[in-house]
Amino acid sequence: MKKIPKSFDKFIYILIIFNLIAMVIESEPDLSIKVKNYLSNFEIFSIAIFSIEYFIRSLVAIKAKKSYNFSFFGIIDIISILPFFFDKIIGFDGRFVRVLRLFRISRILKLGKFSKSFSLLSQGVSKVKKELYLTFFIAFIMLFFSASGIYYLENSEQPEAFSSITESFWWAVSSLTGVGFEEIFPKTLGGKLFGTIISLIGIGIVAVPTGIVSASFVEILEEEKNKKTNT
Repeated sequence: MKKIPKSFDKFIYILIIFNLIAMVIESEPDLSIKVKNYLSNFEIFSIAIFSIEYFIRSLVAIKAKKSYNFSFFGIIDIISILPFFFDKIIGFDGRFVRVLRLFRISRILKLGKFSKSFSLLSQGVSKVKKELYLTFFIAFIMLFFSASGIYYLENSEQPEAFSSITESFWWAVSSLTGVGFEEIFPKTLGGKLFGTIISLIGIGIVAVPTGIVSASFVEILEEEKNKKTNT
């Protein structure tokens, strides 16, 4: 087997979509036993197919001497099936299994495997990863500075809301991203001024990586367009 047939890819694509629909239905509180059984059987069927898919893609990659298992989609593929085996075979504690079941959401990322746009976006991000590392490093410094600053300015006035620098990180994240907390906000004059400055800086911190990725994505699209025109 040199290449996986497109019909198999389409089948996996449809199966992923049905899995996402099943996850939504499963979250409903008043499901009948019959529906729950249908969903459980569908989950077993899906896991069997996804496991076969993972095995086939691994085999094809080995024969083609390509890296799949440790690639982005290879990791997503294994993460999407592991929680089931942890739950059914190994039998972890129920609370831990509920956390693991969050990884079922990773199946939505598998759709990117069949999307040309997702592939182009990943190429765009890869081209500017050094710039993104620098931007995220600056964002972390600003996050730490914001949490520390608001702690020292507001701790004496609001010891419960800003009890430590780590607790203040939540306020810092919400302020830098422009979301904001309704319950937690500065009350001192210094805290209000500091919060205003941080919120304004946050607009730039969020906009910079978005602009970098967008510019790179546009560049990739232009390259693809030129290739089609030349051919």
